[in-house]
Amino acid sequence: MKIAVVGTGYVGLVTGTCLAETGNDVICVDIDAAKVDKMKSGIVPIYEPHLDALFERNIKQKRLKFTTDLALAIKNATIIFLALPTPPGEDGSADLSYVLGVADQLGKMITEYKVIIDKSTVPVGTAEKVRAAVAANAKVDFDIVSNPEFLREGFAVDDFLKPDRVVIGTESPKARKLLEELYKPYVRQGNPIIFMDEKSAELTKYAANAFLATKITFMNEIANFCEKVGADVDMVRVGIGSDTRIGKRFLFPGIGYGGSCFPKDVQALSKSGVEAGYPFQILDAVMKVNQVQKTVILPKIDAYFKGNLKGKKIAIWGLAFKPDTDDIREAPALYLIEELLSRGAIISAYDPEAMDNVQQLIGDKIHYALNMYAAAENADALLIATEWSVFRTPDFEKLSKKLSNKVIFDGRNLYDLDQMKELGFYYSSIGRTLIN
Repeated sequence: MKIAVVGTGYVGLVTGTCLAETGNDVICVDIDAAKVDKMKSGIVPIYEPHLDALFERNIKQKRLKFTTDLALAIKNATIIFLALPTPPGEDGSADLSYVLGVADQLGKMITEYKVIIDKSTVPVGTAEKVRAAVAANAKVDFDIVSNPEFLREGFAVDDFLKPDRVVIGTESPKARKLLEELYKPYVRQGNPIIFMDEKSAELTKYAANAFLATKITFMNEIANFCEKVGADVDMVRVGIGSDTRIGKRFLFPGIGYGGSCFPKDVQALSKSGVEAGYPFQILDAVMKVNQVQKTVILPKIDAYFKGNLKGKKIAIWGLAFKPDTDDIREAPALYLIEELLSRGAIISAYDPEAMDNVQQLIGDKIHYALNMYAAAENADALLIATEWSVFRTPDFEKLSKKLSNKVIFDGRNLYDLDQMKELGFYYSSIGRTLIN
């Protein structure tokens, strides 16, 4: 099939590349000319495991192309994916200006039947707005489809190529037939393509992310309670995760969720609830708890240093909001850095992929180390903010020699308590016994 993907962020670029990988001719559109030039020359603008190999192969085989010209991209495309930003507005609602702006342009440009797909995460009722925007200028038939993405950063390529499910919102038999054919190669193992109406498809994405954010937040609350009563959150996690009704995933406590999806989508669904006359009380609590959780480890650091962090060097391992991505949007590390700097601390940080993005955001307010051990050089304490695999089994002997004090504040519970005690570390984690 001939496909156009409008927008080359995480979702658009992964979508376009993976669609090309199964033999489709894909052209991706972006208004950023410099970014398009880089992609044409084979440079992947984001870090996502396994994307680079697929990207390079499909460019080489001329199935994946890039342009800034929207009219050129859609001219021969039967299917047009809209993978555009929907950032939160000042009131928390999703900003649809990018999506509706392109929809308005498409109405003026299409000269034959097209399937226009909302791939962006959008509020309930957006398909109707996109349809109206296209119809205002279109002189030919078209269909609007809601096809939400369920891509996890760090696993996005695998999630697209081997999805748990594909959700498609359409009541058009013609669009349904085209999309069944398009997605057939990705569900050969029997995972479902689920068809529903557009509104239900739109809500499915928001509901899924809001539920996962709630699950994470509930576990963080349990972890905080464990510290008050002397229970061990790791034991509780295993105990409840063994219940098949609950499941093992998304039960790891830490310093809150971040990224481009959970914060934005929970906020947008909450706002939609208010607009519909049904305020989501549970989502308001999730947002409030998560905001506090991002800096829940700070009082522990303050207590250790007796409220005096001025001139203390803190090493930070991890800046991305999660491992296997360079995405720093709403990353807990950024909140911790801001608070530590305000207390007069000196920060040396290391992240395998996200340091350039942090430097672009905050400049040289902190030191960016060449590796994890260099970050720890002469540090008064180590703070772990992201659970990269490389941090899970460090050389503790080497780390001990680098640190001025054998002190670790672990926001991701990476290490065994007995091991930390045996090695002589002061070790403070989330929802577990303090080792000192």
